[in-house]
Amino acid sequence: MKIALDPYMFRALPIDEMVRTVAELGYEHIELSPRADFMPFFLHPRADDARVAELKESLRRYGVRLSSVLPLYKWSSPDETERQTAVRYWKRMIEITVDLECPLMNSEFNGRPERAAESESAFWRSLEELLPVFEREGIALNLEAHPDDFCEENTPAVDLVRAINKPWVNYLYCAPHTFHLSGSDPTADIAAMMRYAGDKLQHVHVADSFNHKGSSGLRYILNPPGTPARIHQHLDIGQGEVDWDTFFGTLRELGFDGVATACVFAWEERARESSAFMLDRIRKELAGS
Repeated sequence: MKIALDPYMFRALPIDEMVRTVAELGYEHIELSPRADFMPFFLHPRADDARVAELKESLRRYGVRLSSVLPLYKWSSPDETERQTAVRYWKRMIEITVDLECPLMNSEFNGRPERAAESESAFWRSLEELLPVFEREGIALNLEAHPDDFCEENTPAVDLVRAINKPWVNYLYCAPHTFHLSGSDPTADIAAMMRYAGDKLQHVHVADSFNHKGSSGLRYILNPPGTPARIHQHLDIGQGEVDWDTFFGTLRELGFDGVATACVFAWEERARESSAFMLDRIRKELAGS
């Protein structure tokens, strides 16, 4: 099993300083998430050969490896021009991931929940183009359900992953999405959701969140009434309402041997303390699993 850090709270640091910081915190793996000078959100990758070489040298220098690369593109957009653009961005980012000698990419379904059928159709068109590229390059892919994507809930997300029918395409359970993954049910049965994923569960994102459905849906009051906005957090373990005993207990029960990424985004002013705390807690919970 690998424990990685999503270094998003350190994205303003130069690449070499970011990698050094991750190493100083005790992490051996990085899940590379969007950053403006390398892989921006929803835009063409910025990394050229020199920047890729810079990152590889920093990883070598500090003894850190990439567990995964996490780009976000609009590959499920119902707008065909936007979808085709996203596929081009994906192809370039796959090239970069190969150059980085990283065997795994993670991403989200994207698309629009109010246009779910059209978005799913676009998703499959993108996969028709991209799956042969992933396979040719030997890059595995993990997919996660995300609030406000066309697929937001655990069961349909796992079913979609299984429908792709590739052993190297698997599921990522994101703990801070727990209360969206369970749908309209105000109680989130983490164990049932993870068990449903079963052998497809190969990656987890670890951060806490509050149950936005709590207190009869009044945990948060959003205006105007009826807004379709989604809300969740990426907090330190223990600062929200995710059932961590069940989360880690189920991973141990399943013999989880994938990647666990600490992905707290809420505390940039104490990013080092937060990241160190998360590593210590994850190590203690998953020791020997």
